[in-house]
Amino acid sequence: MGATKEERDATLDGDDLIPNPDLTATRAIGVHAAADQVWPWIAQLGQGRGGFYSYDALENLAGCDIHSADRIVPEWQDIKVGDQVKLHPEVGLGVTVVEQGRALVLRGGVPMGTVPPPYDCTWAFVVREQSHGTTRLLVRERYAYTRRWAPVLVEPVAAVAFVMTQRMLRGIRDRAERGGRPTA
Repeated sequence: MGATKEERDATLDGDDLIPNPDLTATRAIGVHAAADQVWPWIAQLGQGRGGFYSYDALENLAGCDIHSADRIVPEWQDIKVGDQVKLHPEVGLGVTVVEQGRALVLRGGVPMGTVPPPYDCTWAFVVREQSHGTTRLLVRERYAYTRRWAPVLVEPVAAVAFVMTQRMLRGIRDRAERGGRPTA
């Protein structure tokens, strides 16, 4: 598990939205399933949908009301530019790029009460078909600070995001490798 140097250096969908980021993180995992078995888990991401396949209990401590799905839900597969993917019942990121079966890019930030976020960010999910029916799933976060104090907020959150994203990647991998069958 982990992004290779080539994956970290590669241009991914959505990179052009924040051309000069202050902080970038790229994570990846190999999945022993075809890309078309990985994509449905990406398409249904979000609160009130498939969840984030991470640590639901921790997310719910923050009032996120996340319930990660163990099956592919057909009603959650139609995601398009302009939709919102909720992180919390009252907070979402906008869908800015959808390349069906290949890439989903979310953009926005989490406001602090009535104060707008002190950063702009993208969260990209890229599915790359590999040989022999395997897939690489890449996740990239890019942050551009819009306030001088943004690093004080973003950098500690990025450390938490590392842990949560690692779990999310394993959660998606495990679900895709099971073929969408619920766990026993």
